[in-house]
Amino acid sequence: MDTPIFEKKNVLVTGGAGFIGSHLCERLLKEAKVICLDDFSNSTPANISHLLQYPDFEFIKYDVNQPIDLDRFDELDKFRVKYQGIQEVYHLACPTSPNDFEKLKMKSLWANSSSMISTLDLAVKYKAKYVFSSSSVVYGNATDNKSVFKEDDKGVVDHLSPRACYDEGKRFAETCVATYRQVYGIDAKIARVFTTYGPHMKIFEGQMIPDFIISALDGKNLTINGDENFSTSFCYVTDLVDGLVRLMSSSPDVQIVNLGDDKIVKVVDVANAIIAATNSSSQVVFEKPLLFLTRKGAPDLAYARDVLGWMPLVRLQDGLEKTIDYTIANKEAMMFNQG
Repeated sequence: MDTPIFEKKNVLVTGGAGFIGSHLCERLLKEAKVICLDDFSNSTPANISHLLQYPDFEFIKYDVNQPIDLDRFDELDKFRVKYQGIQEVYHLACPTSPNDFEKLKMKSLWANSSSMISTLDLAVKYKAKYVFSSSSVVYGNATDNKSVFKEDDKGVVDHLSPRACYDEGKRFAETCVATYRQVYGIDAKIARVFTTYGPHMKIFEGQMIPDFIISALDGKNLTINGDENFSTSFCYVTDLVDGLVRLMSSSPDVQIVNLGDDKIVKVVDVANAIIAATNSSSQVVFEKPLLFLTRKGAPDLAYARDVLGWMPLVRLQDGLEKTIDYTIANKEAMMFNQG
């Protein structure tokens, strides 16, 4: 790469004020100057407020579905972007709210199409490395016969379903990454992210763990959209972020990697663990599944261990405790931001 690097590399994170994105920005500040793009359509300023004090962090409110011209932003002069460019792009921006899914359909469609083009064009312009946060939904629904997925598994997705803008959208988004690799030769990678949890998740949006915690703290029923056999895997957010960073630094021949926890657990057991940890009198109740909630299964992590030296380290019990502690400390602010 013939681009001069003056001190640290410049890294762009789209969706950087979101749940995973905010943790990623914080992690990257150890080694890089971080440009965070977000329009707050599915995130909150509170997730990054603690990062604004750092001179190596710059937030720009922007809709990444539009073409991105970093030269327009005078606030990036301090990072010498006009001379140094950017070295890495993490594209995480995409709505993931089960409850608001119907309202955010067009946002999902754009995030998996037009924003793919705008961010990949940026990677081509700056010859930057690129990581796209895809989803395990590309494998299709887990079944009783198939609940663990390898990177070379071919999923079946209904491309005309009410949630196709997300499921088929992620598949098309991956096609965008592969096509840009083939045509422009950029080092672009795909992270297939399985269910992840931790601090900074939005509440009351159908995300199980934060909603369970709030309900337990308030003594309300914990609602599971499924039956007592509804199971999935849960990866703690710092483990997931570590996987994304390792993927970015991996060799160009590493193209698609599963990131998540490979242990499948019953959701009712997680709900009861939260009730116990919060000394709550709440009960668990079951309701019909949400449209946006799929049966996701778990990743086969053999390839991730082999090429990234990565595996999740945070035990579910420990991750739940950290998430509960954060929720207790920030509950009033979370409720305010939700409003």
